[in-house]
Amino acid sequence: MKLARLSLVAILVAGIGTTSFAADTLADAFKNGKIKGELRAWYFDKDTEKFNSSTAPTSVIKDAAKTGSIFDTAVILNYVTDALYGFTFGATMQSSYSPFANEEAKVTFKDDMYGSGAVLSEAYLGYKIKNTTAKIGRQFISTPVVNGSGSRIVKESFEGATIVNSDIPATTVMAGFIDKFQGRTSAGMGAAEGDAPNFEKRAIFLGMSASTTYLFDDAYTLAVINKSIPNLTVTAQYASANDVNSGTNVKDVNMYYTEASYLLPMNGFKLKFELNYRGSDTDLKITKSGVTTTFDGTQTAGRISLSELAGFGASLTAATTSKDDAVISGMGNGASSWTATLVKASSPSLRANTDSYRIDVTYDFSKAGISGLKGILQHGVANQDRVGSNPTSEDYSSYAVGVAYAVPALKGLSLELQYEKQEIETTRYSNNTKFTADLDELRFRANYKF
Repeated sequence: MKLARLSLVAILVAGIGTTSFAADTLADAFKNGKIKGELRAWYFDKDTEKFNSSTAPTSVIKDAAKTGSIFDTAVILNYVTDALYGFTFGATMQSSYSPFANEEAKVTFKDDMYGSGAVLSEAYLGYKIKNTTAKIGRQFISTPVVNGSGSRIVKESFEGATIVNSDIPATTVMAGFIDKFQGRTSAGMGAAEGDAPNFEKRAIFLGMSASTTYLFDDAYTLAVINKSIPNLTVTAQYASANDVNSGTNVKDVNMYYTEASYLLPMNGFKLKFELNYRGSDTDLKITKSGVTTTFDGTQTAGRISLSELAGFGASLTAATTSKDDAVISGMGNGASSWTATLVKASSPSLRANTDSYRIDVTYDFSKAGISGLKGILQHGVANQDRVGSNPTSEDYSSYAVGVAYAVPALKGLSLELQYEKQEIETTRYSNNTKFTADLDELRFRANYKF
């Protein structure tokens, strides 16, 4: 936390020289603070078609073992003080409980949904002066390369320091230091299962795994967003994590991301063109079942999307990875690839020598008189050819549907239903055999924000 301590000194010095504040006293700052919260009730169900697991590849066995259902409840409370000399204090507590989890559910969801208890996911000191905002402590971070996912009952978080500045016209600059990470459950953080997660010096490195966390030392990141050209947004980010331990070796991991997004307003609808290039630069390796995976790879992606056409939207996304190396897309499960599907996410598309595609069709039912209702249909494919001497390749095909409803009669209440069917086909070239598995997953979420 050396950088965090230095940043705190800089903030304190700056605070002495400014008279910009909202509260008159520390007591007023806390008394005038704002509280908001959320109640959640979520139900997840996974099912896998039976197959001969004694001869199937390890990757298919791992997915197929995840069969079961779980019901989770959660209470989330957030509090932020009023500003005093530019300073604020913020905190967010997440608590979850799985009241009816059986043994099957505990095994299936131990890494992402089964973990009862509470965690203080945010506890930060913030400071704002003119066009600069800084935070030190536990905080949610959402950037292309460092991004905590909120798709599970407990949202991922980070501990460290961030600073955002917009003094340069049409440009936002962000720098950050990450000391620890908070995952979804205690098992997901390498501890005994069944409890809420804690902050540890280990993290998700998406592309290596979406559920296993790996030890690391510290991490640093720098991001720039520029909108100098009308309708064009250019984003670039770099992050470096020191001494990541894969279990096979310990190496630094450098991750980078670039994006160009151009929005073309048309008569009655919008058309967007997007390009993305991301990659990881590292000598890190993982060896499992005699197969070694390296992560010095890149992914190139493009997307064309149409929106606001009488309530309809559509997009086509395509991506390809480097031939010999997989890609680490970032820290946290939120650092997903563009071809990540609605439920099963992006891990298959980040493997070496993989071409992936995704087609989305959306509709806003308010155009048909049903306010608050939105829907999506999605098809995704990720096809991997064999890599080097690896005797297997895997193809993923997914169909997904989702509906979300913000209930007009009760402000703050929202309902969401998602379903995805995924088929995995694995080819083993050593004996020219194929294995298939069908994975079905349903997710229902009821949320009430207050």
